[in-house]
Amino acid sequence: MSAGTDATPPRLRLLSYNVQTGMDTRSYRHYFTQGWKHVLPHPERQRNLDRIAAMLRGFDLVGLQEVDSGSLRSEFVDQVAYLAQRGGFSYWYQQINRKLGNIAQHSNGLLSQINPVAVSDHKLPGLPGRGGLLARFGEHDESCLAVCVLHLALSRRARGKQLAYIAERLKDYPYVVLMGDMNCVGESRELRQVIQALDLQPPGPPIKTFPSWRPQLQLDHILVSRGLRTENLRALDYPLSDHLPIGMDLILPPHSGIASPAPGLDQLR
Repeated sequence: MSAGTDATPPRLRLLSYNVQTGMDTRSYRHYFTQGWKHVLPHPERQRNLDRIAAMLRGFDLVGLQEVDSGSLRSEFVDQVAYLAQRGGFSYWYQQINRKLGNIAQHSNGLLSQINPVAVSDHKLPGLPGRGGLLARFGEHDESCLAVCVLHLALSRRARGKQLAYIAERLKDYPYVVLMGDMNCVGESRELRQVIQALDLQPPGPPIKTFPSWRPQLQLDHILVSRGLRTENLRALDYPLSDHLPIGMDLILPPHSGIASPAPGLDQLR
């Protein structure tokens, strides 16, 4: 990230990626023929994680969905910590949303080159297993940035309740970023409602991210406050999951007070 001056305001490179625990899905039939990879280890998973980590080095803030926090299927590798260390991130945080003993640890993750002031977990309404991870950047209430990583439910009704819950917790922040696998398209009613509630910028042209081998739907989104400038919204050609990653450059106001990345690696919790 560039610290910025009055002439060059600070810029953050954002990425959201549902990594499907490193599973390389290339067709719908793989959901059935390779379904065993959801519970058992496979060497391909670790190779894919290394490829993903190399790609993440170009970003400042990364929201991850469908990462495993250390279980049988990931060979007990904490994938959030692994991607942070291999990707060169100074700070990281994981939110475990569904624990299936030693078989699977379904999680969201946040990787950051800048130190958040605070990070909090939010279990979303509806069936267990969905969560939001909220990080605050910047010391001053009038200029701080709230970044929320989400993985929403498959049901439209549940998504509506989940987004209403998140909107209530973000309503007092001057600048907001919502990023993640929303499991709905930009024209969906529930997404339009949270955009209106938080005064977010409407989605631009659809950036199709699913399925990764033949993208037809934009299920992954990065939504930001109207008071922020954005550039380079795009899907990246990294089909190492069943979703493509989505990236964006965020230009912050000069008075945001967000610090430059600190050297070294330091785990948030």
